[in-house]
Amino acid sequence: MTGKSSKSSLKLILEMGPLILFFVGYFLLRDQTIQIGNTQYDGFIIITALFVPILIGSTYLLWKLTGELSRMQIITVVLVVVFGGLTVFLNDERFIKMKPTIIYLLFTITLGFGLLQKKSFLQSLMGQALPLSDTGWKILTQRTTLFFLFLAIANEGVWRFMSTDAWVTFKTFGFTGISLAFFGSQMYFLRKYLDMEVLEKGQ
Repeated sequence: MTGKSSKSSLKLILEMGPLILFFVGYFLLRDQTIQIGNTQYDGFIIITALFVPILIGSTYLLWKLTGELSRMQIITVVLVVVFGGLTVFLNDERFIKMKPTIIYLLFTITLGFGLLQKKSFLQSLMGQALPLSDTGWKILTQRTTLFFLFLAIANEGVWRFMSTDAWVTFKTFGFTGISLAFFGSQMYFLRKYLDMEVLEKGQ
């Protein structure tokens, strides 16, 4: 394994590891309870309390590895600390369940605001990683804005009307699978908008 591929593998582990640990930890601890003072905390609250420092640690290691963090990663960590902290402090699982909704709505509003100003904030985040023409970025930003809105609505539907088991599973695998399918399909449909000059310079 080359140094570059090893670094990419480690980056993927640091990005996906906390989410997988949350999934495994929840199903291991969901029937457990601990009592602190006069308050009982169930397995969901326990794993949430563990998830917050794990995510902070993995994000720090990711920053040390790559030397940078995207705004999306920073916002995610901040909201996990805030909503995870509220979940544990108030002993109420609804707060961490609402966190994905807040994140996706923030991205929806931010990208939508940029479109109204005839700007692609998505391009400023991903421009170096994805060489698209201006038209391609506009189309991708429009579709991504609607996609994030869909994810926000989906999260609300799942956590409000389905079991916690279903929500944890959907959060771990559903969002990941849907996102990979969406962005993978966009790369296919938008291939005619690839900026060939940028691609040739990168070779």
